[in-house]
Amino acid sequence: MKRNTFLNTFLTASAFVATPFHLLAKNIRKFREDKGFKVEAGKDRAGKPILLFEGDTFTCKVSTRDTDGDMYVFESTRTKKGGPSYHYHFDQDEWWYVLKGEFLFKIGDKTFTAKAGDSVFGPRMVPHAFSKTGEGEATLLMFFQPAGKMEEMFIKISQGVAKNMSEEEQDKFRAEHGIKRVGPPIDYMKKW
Repeated sequence: MKRNTFLNTFLTASAFVATPFHLLAKNIRKFREDKGFKVEAGKDRAGKPILLFEGDTFTCKVSTRDTDGDMYVFESTRTKKGGPSYHYHFDQDEWWYVLKGEFLFKIGDKTFTAKAGDSVFGPRMVPHAFSKTGEGEATLLMFFQPAGKMEEMFIKISQGVAKNMSEEEQDKFRAEHGIKRVGPPIDYMKKW
């Protein structure tokens, strides 16, 4: 190897190693929104809300794709009482802001009743569940950080992927999306 070739190779490799990792990672990212955007009230970021179960509509406000997986924000409008199973997320913190109605939350060993204007935080790896408690329509703003595979999971559920799964298959599906179910939904009639 000629001396100049060796020196050029060495200097290039040294520059690569010396470059801060976050600058390299920025160039590796698939996509990250680099302009501001507005999502109007009642509208979905992609123009197509996610319909889950009966009477539960998710309208995306900040997509996983917008932040390269750093966060996911959606508005959940619910007409039926109840909520998800008691579960935890391996890697996501979850935050809820009540826009309308009333909800019961269980986060670890604490319980909260939350109404419009209240917010509740659920740290990763801490079991949690919530339940719509009142009559009529209720709305939550929900935030996952980092986004993980939550948006992907909700889209798949809305497409009927989990509809005919056994309980064991559902648990595997949840685990593939970073969730572990640890109990039944909380009873909105029971004040823990």
